[in-house]
Amino acid sequence: MTGTRITAVEVHDVRFPTAEVGDGSDALNRGDYSATYVQLRTEDGPIGAGLTFTNGRGNELTCAAVQALAPHVVGRTVEEIFADMVPFWRSLVVDPQLRWLGPDKGVLHMATGALVNAVWDLRARVAGVPMWKLLADMSAAELVSVIDFTYLDDVLTPEEAQELLEKSAAGAEERLAELKATGYPSYTTSVGWLGYPDEKVRALTHAAYDAGWRAVKMKVGGPLADDVRRAALIRSEIGPDALLMMDANQAWGVDQAIESMAALASASPYWIEEPTHPDDVLGHARIARAVAPIRVATGEVAANRVIFKQLLQAEAIGVCQVDACRVGGINEVLSILLMAAKFNVPVCPHSGGVGLCEYVQHLGIFDYLRVSTSLSGRMIEYVDHLHEHFVDPVRVVNGRYQVPTAPGYSVMMRPESIARFSFPDGPVWRERTRS
Repeated sequence: MTGTRITAVEVHDVRFPTAEVGDGSDALNRGDYSATYVQLRTEDGPIGAGLTFTNGRGNELTCAAVQALAPHVVGRTVEEIFADMVPFWRSLVVDPQLRWLGPDKGVLHMATGALVNAVWDLRARVAGVPMWKLLADMSAAELVSVIDFTYLDDVLTPEEAQELLEKSAAGAEERLAELKATGYPSYTTSVGWLGYPDEKVRALTHAAYDAGWRAVKMKVGGPLADDVRRAALIRSEIGPDALLMMDANQAWGVDQAIESMAALASASPYWIEEPTHPDDVLGHARIARAVAPIRVATGEVAANRVIFKQLLQAEAIGVCQVDACRVGGINEVLSILLMAAKFNVPVCPHSGGVGLCEYVQHLGIFDYLRVSTSLSGRMIEYVDHLHEHFVDPVRVVNGRYQVPTAPGYSVMMRPESIARFSFPDGPVWRERTRS
């Protein structure tokens, strides 16, 4: 078959030294924001780019997993892959020798996400359109055809998914015009990293409010008295009407989460994110009942569509925070967006890290245009770190994401950034080794 043939998969271990200044610090993590960065080379066409986000040490494992999966991609054309997408996706997630390392979770599934997203990026670049538009212009039948409904059809069938997409298509042009005029709502996490001193939190919160954000998030899960103090500090800066979200990053047991949120409720949080272990569906459900009307939000390390199915079935979450590359790429994300729409749970994608803001802006826009058709309760996370390393970085004005216009999925990294921050041989890391 003629077309755009993938001739090679290149993977780069790219790490940024964020730990030393506390960027990204929370109750359990203080790492170096890193990317397993994938490039798909073609014979004479564009390069496809994808990545998955890690927190530093161990990024080499995800890079190795990409190399193990690469034979499923090399030699195939974009046209061949998208003519029958589900078998291609399953060749990655159901490899008979590698599946034992999953299935559908961990290092191998994150590598799958990086590769699958790179394939989608390549398709969008061939078409000359941004990712959100590639998806939004697909028919309901085309969108359904790229989703693997294995393990999902007890909750969402292909027929239900197609009906939902067909119904939601009406008004898409008007919604797009609205987004182009006003942008997509966001919230910022940059104000409240756990490793920041109070004076820095206060200054960053004040600056964020002045820059137009009316929704901010803080990290919790340290000493409870410190969390309560910092929450009161942030609330005093943003006033009573702005939204304040809290993120425990899995630090608590179920009982501890309920007790902690009783103490933190005085700051009127909109949601508590990752209050306990990400696989504890019943624990999340119990927390959700106990802390209502505070919402429970989770999903950034939910491994696959089956976990999301159970969280939704159990009414365990009030906010779905699917990650663009923790699960197996766009194909799996689409199934999660559709299930969330069926259960009427708003999607606020997880972001931050390296490249995640660039990714999820496309998902939020597509969700509004073709799936949920609503902005109620929906925001995209924004973290003001590392965007300068991307060819097509996000643009946020007055706390709202601007609609991307360049072709692709927006995660192509600048060559000079790859060279400088490659681990362990890039100059940034060689200098640290010498020191």
